[in-house]
Amino acid sequence: MQFHIITLFPDVCKAYTDASVLGRAQKTEKGKGAKVRGKKLSICYYNPRDYTTDKHKKVDDRPYGGGPGMVMRAEPVVKAWDKAVGRKSKAKQAGKVKTLIMSPRGVTFTQELAKEYAQQYEHLVLISGRYEGIDARVKEITDAEEVSVGDYVLTGGELPALTIVDATARHIEGVLGTHDSLEDDRATEGVTYTRPEVLVHKKAKYSVPDVLVGGNHAEIEKWRQGK
Repeated sequence: MQFHIITLFPDVCKAYTDASVLGRAQKTEKGKGAKVRGKKLSICYYNPRDYTTDKHKKVDDRPYGGGPGMVMRAEPVVKAWDKAVGRKSKAKQAGKVKTLIMSPRGVTFTQELAKEYAQQYEHLVLISGRYEGIDARVKEITDAEEVSVGDYVLTGGELPALTIVDATARHIEGVLGTHDSLEDDRATEGVTYTRPEVLVHKKAKYSVPDVLVGGNHAEIEKWRQGK
């Protein structure tokens, strides 16, 4: 799967996506013997400033009708989007390209949407806005869907875009290794513990529940279901 992030701050995003699980998933690795493990995903970045025509690389302007702040201009964003999807015409025609605009007004992003994106699309384009928003014609031209990661407003769309990439990537086969579904199950089961069995902090003792160290897997499962 390929992720395409349109952002004014690609370096900020890359610091996250090039690390840990996402970083490994983007690399071609050698396995045992001569076996080569291919990339599980790729992440590309497109800075709207690279698609401006003025010497100041201006990407924002005052909103028509008045109002506070500045709005991201449509032209550089659309040109960045054209670059992202321009060579994917066959995939686009087959309905394998999905464009999302990060917006607090959008549909709420969920685990089910993450699974849907991973299963149904080959290319996911994420448009990260700044300032007071993006010219509405961007949504019209790109046929994008507005998506929100929560009922709050952030400075920009980079964090929501990274959240969607991270959550979606987990559902791509091989990204998490051989225990994908088990890890997702554990994440929704609630509380969890590890060693030491008794943690001492400021003279107070915090112990792991007895059921978890007793070795009775049926009782452990029952306890977890109760949580």
